[in-house]
Amino acid sequence: MPIDQRLQTALWIGLGLALAWLIALLSPILTPFLLAGILAYVCNPLVDRLQGLGLPRLAAVLAVLLVLLSVLVGLVLILTPLLVEEAGVLAERLPDAVALANEKLAPWLRETLGIKLRFDPASLKKLAADNMGSIQNIAQQLYQSIKIGGVALVGLLVNLLLTPVVMFYLLLDWHPLLERIDAAIPRAWHAKAVAMARDVDVVLSQFLRGQVLVMLTLAAYYSLALWIADLPSALAIGLLTGLLIFIPYIGFATGFMLALLVAALQFAGVGPIIAVLVIYGIGQLLESFLLTPFLVGERIGLHPLAVIFALMAFGQLFGFFGVLLALPASAALLVGLRELRTLYLASPFYRGPSA
Repeated sequence: MPIDQRLQTALWIGLGLALAWLIALLSPILTPFLLAGILAYVCNPLVDRLQGLGLPRLAAVLAVLLVLLSVLVGLVLILTPLLVEEAGVLAERLPDAVALANEKLAPWLRETLGIKLRFDPASLKKLAADNMGSIQNIAQQLYQSIKIGGVALVGLLVNLLLTPVVMFYLLLDWHPLLERIDAAIPRAWHAKAVAMARDVDVVLSQFLRGQVLVMLTLAAYYSLALWIADLPSALAIGLLTGLLIFIPYIGFATGFMLALLVAALQFAGVGPIIAVLVIYGIGQLLESFLLTPFLVGERIGLHPLAVIFALMAFGQLFGFFGVLLALPASAALLVGLRELRTLYLASPFYRGPSA
């Protein structure tokens, strides 16, 4: 390789490493831009279609943002009554829960662990007085956690407010932005860059379409199954579980724990709890072995270990939103990694001097 090409290669590698370092450094403020970019990519075809029907670009963008806002408000309206209702049920049945704990849990603690404890105000007050030092330490740690969590919550709210603003401008100038990016690509790399961009577009489109079908199918399944099991708020819990599936592992766990809590608060024995365990066990099997392989399948080509690593890595860099963006972003990066692998296998370094 000529010396000037080596210098140029080293320069581009250095620029790439500097860019990666800058992205890691600025990750807290890049989160809403990354989320807005993904959402704009998803919504741009709809904006283009509305614009093709005669709407001005600005009106089409506002209409799409209004639809997204309506969906978000609808989810909040579904979830809020459920939480309020279950909080009321918990307050109403708290005396029954205390009586059940004295009848079942207290004897088990005494016989198994040797702990003598009764769940009544006098006993709990005495227990608190005997362990005041530990309680103070726990309270102090809890206070520090609340402070840290409060800062994180403020950051989450800022990102939520900033994301639609960034998304609005991205959708409004989507095609001019793409044209400027296209014009900035070196002509020698233009054909390869365009081909890779098309591959990324195909992978992301397949992933997103498949994921939407998985979410809708699971929302219908959980709603119907929980309704058959006569679980209160079956429709709300089922819809919430299905729609949160796009957050890998966390979405399923949230819906499962909520359904389990509702089942336990019925105080109707282990029947509702077993029903929830069976329903969510079958749902997980359907998602893992039927829906995801057939509707999303091997299209993005990520190994389960790669999925776990992507969730942890993007969560570390971009927080909660990083978990949301881990799989689509990893699917896009995978196209670049495949191209790098192809170049590596064809390089003299891999093939050897005689190749």
